[in-house]
Amino acid sequence: MSIEIKTVESETELQQAFSIRRTVFIHEQKVPEDLEMDEWEQSATHFLALEDGKPIGTCRLRWISSQEAKVERVAVLAHKRNTGAGRKLMLAVEETARLKEARAIRLNSQIQVVPFYEKLGYRTNGAPFFEAGIEHIPMIKELN
Repeated sequence: MSIEIKTVESETELQQAFSIRRTVFIHEQKVPEDLEMDEWEQSATHFLALEDGKPIGTCRLRWISSQEAKVERVAVLAHKRNTGAGRKLMLAVEETARLKEARAIRLNSQIQVVPFYEKLGYRTNGAPFFEAGIEHIPMIKELN
């Protein structure tokens, strides 16, 4: 089974991305539904991780300045974690940011997955904070 990453190109694919996020954030992590949608959904670039054509993960990339991007809403279905989907999503996001000449990419990582992002070259960049009762740590990666 191989995992491919694609940029979301249709309303159907965007709905698939939202479905994965609802499953992960709202049902697994008990995050309130009103935190799932925000004003950035339409302007962000969305990505889907697919295994044998079926969506198993998603994330979005948005610009926070002319030279910095932020990766958000990274979600991989529970039964597909540790398959490489999260890593492939992050590599696709970083490549997209590099092509648009971003110098850095930021994210807010849930405390339990900080080691995963550290392995990908991210470092902490601020004090921990709570969102929806879940501890997060700001992280950054310099792109070159």
